Order: sequence, then structure tokens, then C-alpha cells
Amino acid sequence: MIAEGYDAFLFDLDGVLYRGSDPVPHAAASVARLRDLGKRVAFVTNNSARTPSKVTERLRSVGVEADELEVETSALATASVLANRGVRQAFVIGGSGVIEALGQAGIEVLAGEPAGADVVVVGWDRDADYTKLRVASVLVERGAALVATNADASFPAADGTKWPGAGALLAAIETTTGVRGEVIGKPYPPLLHTALERAGGGRPLLIGDRLDTDIAGAIGVGWDSMLVLTGISTAPEAHTSSTPPTYIAADLRELFADGIERPGAP
Repeated sequence: MIAEGYDAFLFDLDGVLYRGSDPVPHAAASVARLRDLGKRVAFVTNNSARTPSKVTERLRSVGVEADELEVETSALATASVLANRGVRQAFVIGGSGVIEALGQAGIEVLAGEPAGADVVVVGWDRDADYTKLRVASVLVERGAALVATNADASFPAADGTKWPGAGALLAAIETTTGVRGEVIGKPYPPLLHTALERAGGGRPLLIGDRLDTDIAGAIGVGWDSMLVLTGISTAPEAHTSSTPPTYIAADLRELFADGIERPGAP
């Protein structure tokens, strides 16, 4: 059984545990079975707009039992990284998730048009406008560091359309200033490392539906991964990808199977 080989299971959310407002079949029962086996779990998302309480509320609405302490968002990881660097003030383009995380880490979130800041933090922000982008760009030109919670180019709306994501907002500032932002979320290591800490350490298996963020991120830190075919990426894409997963699964029930597809296996 695949699950026996790992201590910690790090779950992406949309496309793995739910799709829009609908639960992914067998997802909640599979998470519950892992808990029954004594396995530890964490829920990992690049979405910086939601607070941990909102994430757990969302998970419970689709039948997945979750605790706020099991949730690691790109906003929390960003706040942790910046606090460890001694950052004191930040100008933010982002939702309540990143603003709350920074505040709890002791970082002052600047409003209006400040003369300067230690860092400009960019996350997903459905209320972003030209004024915010202008102020952020000017602050970066004046010497503020540029950090993004994640670089997802688009946000998958519930109706299937794509909205500009944090990466699109970041690109506007990068294009304006010529400064390349530092990205904290998947596929980069900081979010993955803090997520494993949430799950109590040990040997992890990262479970996601996207080759470019979830699976590439796992490969970057030397972890095993499982691509579930309930979201974005497909099996043919996985077989031809430069970042193939360790396992390909139709759904999360295959965590408890013995014969599971492994790309490149004979």
C-alpha cells in the first residue's frame, strides 16, 4: 500500500479535494482513512487571499475534516520568511489572508501612498487597481524588495473562466520596474518546507493536480509526489513532462493500492 511508505501527506486543495464548490469523489474518505492509519496531513495552497479559518471552513463544507493548524498558505509562508528577515513594514497588494498573516507576524501593513517600505508583497487581490500597482511600483523603484506569495498567472473561477492571478499582478510591477520578484509559493521551496513542518516532519508525499506547481515543487525539494487526475494536468502530459510525478492516480483511493502507475516504470 502506497500510504504505508510515508509519514506526512501534503494536499493541494482545488482539483484534489474539491472542484469549485463540489467535493472531489472519494477525497474526504481518503483523508479520513489516512488519519485512521495514524498518518499526518497538511493542506497546502498558493491562494493567499484566504485565512486558515476560511480554508478549514471550505474543506469542512466538502466533508474533509481539518484543523486550522494543519493549513499552510502562501500568505503564512511569506509572513514567516519576511519576519525571519526582520522586515518591519510592507505595502501589500493582496487579500485578507496575506494582510492577516503579516500582521500576526508583527509586520506593519502600510496603507495609502507611503514614502517608503521594506518590502512590497503581492498576492491575489480581486480589488487591485491602477493606484495600487502604481504605488507598489514606485516603492520598488525607491528600494523596497519585491516578494510574491505565488506566481500563478491565473485564478480558476467557479464558472471555469480564468481571472488574473497573483502572477499577473506581479508581472505588471516587474514590467514597470525591471525588478524580478522573489516567489514564496509553489513550485518554490519555502511554502513546501513550512507545510512539512505543519505536518510534523517525516517522509512526505506531496499530492496535487498540477505538474507545473505541485509536482515540479516536489521534485525541486527531492520529495515523492502523486498526480491525481481530478484537476488540471492529464496522464499523457505527465508521461511527457520534464517534471513527472512519482505516481499517477485516478483519485485518492489509490493511496491505498499496491499496483499504481509510475511514469517511466517498465
